[in-house]
Amino acid sequence: MQDEHCAHSLGAGLQTIASDGTVLDAWFPELGFGESDARESAASAATREAFTGVDDRRGVRVEQIALSIDPDAPVASTADAYLRLHALSHLLIRPNELNLDGIFGHLPINAWTNAGPMLPADATRLRPLLQRHGIQVQGLDKFPRLTDYVQPAGVRIGDASRVRLGAHLSPGTTVMHEGFVNFNAGTLGASMVEGRISQGVVVGDGSDIGGGASIMGTLSGGGTHRISIGARTLLGANSGIGISLGDDCIVEAGLYLTAGTKVLLVDAAPTAEGSGQSVKAATLSGQDGLLFRRNSLTGAVEAVRRSGHGVVLNDVLHA
Repeated sequence: MQDEHCAHSLGAGLQTIASDGTVLDAWFPELGFGESDARESAASAATREAFTGVDDRRGVRVEQIALSIDPDAPVASTADAYLRLHALSHLLIRPNELNLDGIFGHLPINAWTNAGPMLPADATRLRPLLQRHGIQVQGLDKFPRLTDYVQPAGVRIGDASRVRLGAHLSPGTTVMHEGFVNFNAGTLGASMVEGRISQGVVVGDGSDIGGGASIMGTLSGGGTHRISIGARTLLGANSGIGISLGDDCIVEAGLYLTAGTKVLLVDAAPTAEGSGQSVKAATLSGQDGLLFRRNSLTGAVEAVRRSGHGVVLNDVLHA
């Protein structure tokens, strides 16, 4: 996002409010920056008006909302939080470039139904009415599914329940059924995602997150380090990382590499310690062209300098 836009992020849409006044969510089909975008949103207000009103089935009412926020300031409200998540999923801003301080405190735990959000207590109280109308509770969470709010262009998602609103998915990305992408995380180009991309993690163009692979995020014990993965890098099936990887790297299937993992340098892997030395994996964080593997004879984790592409995606699958 450009600096001159930071104080003028605008959204117009609809918000859902429970009977006790709790704002459950906000949907912003129109996002933009500056006064011209605000005028365009105002022109669509009459269309949005048709979708406002009371839904007695869920015990909610839907109202129009127009909101301007400062993306550099902490989250100020539920609607503010949803506007920031929409900006990420509409690819208006990349992960980690937006202030999300306080977001958990402003997002209520909702009962997410196939008709929209409602209070969990109301879902219990209104259960017979919900059943009569074919409304089912699909989850209890603070974050909704991405596809209930945004359909990213040029992206395939096998299981929508595994991608949260606020995921940043670039065109050409495929998220397979077992893949998971959290909010404020995602891909910067065409990528294959069969594993877990945690909050704050970004994956470079042409990279492959193998089946069952896990990338440690700051919310799952990764400390304050924001992990990134470069271009054309492969995480093998059931592998995991707690350090960043550069371009054209490979992590062997089944190998979990935390920042404190002792790694034996082989073939002059690029550190001041030189070849044959054992270092913490954090020392190699973010470096290009490395193969991480476990020696099948000694059990030692090794880093080997490699050349060429780490992985080449199938153009047909990621067009």
